[in-house]
Amino acid sequence: MSEDTILDLKGLKCPLPVLKTRKALSRVESGHRIVVLTTDPMAFLDIPHFCNEDGHTLEASEKDGESGRFTIVKA
Repeated sequence: MSEDTILDLKGLKCPLPVLKTRKALSRVESGHRIVVLTTDPMAFLDIPHFCNEDGHTLEASEKDGESGRFTIVKA
């Protein structure tokens, strides 16, 4: 089993977190897990919507103050 990919997107604003997440997912095999770290408040709407639209599984979504952490499994 391969290690999760950590994608640190803190400090980036909408739409960059979703665009960079999409690009990262395009480079990995189906079933690979990516952990996205962000500080963009819109990510809590955008990333779940992106996963739903593209068929990826949003395994976890956590908020700690202004930071967000999303665990996504590629479809």
